[in-house]
Amino acid sequence: MNKADIVTAVAEKAGISKKDAEKAVGAVLETISEALIAGDKVQLVGFGGFEVKERAARLGRNPRTKESIEIPASRTPVFKPGKSLKDAVAK
Repeated sequence: MNKADIVTAVAEKAGISKKDAEKAVGAVLETISEALIAGDKVQLVGFGGFEVKERAARLGRNPRTKESIEIPASRTPVFKPGKSLKDAVAK
């Protein structure tokens, strides 16, 4: 399912136009992104939570040349599903 499919599903379930649904979905995604960039956690009760994890710098190896390379530290967004979502998917 891609963003267009989500917009269509939201429009049908909420009984609104696709244009309004696209604005709503876009606003939700943008708000979540902005919160994560600011370092905040986003908790959606019953669905799950988004947060940013810090990855430490480490040594890696180029598989082609076997040369050691340094992989820099980074921040990456992660999603942790809530219990309700886990239970629903498990059925």
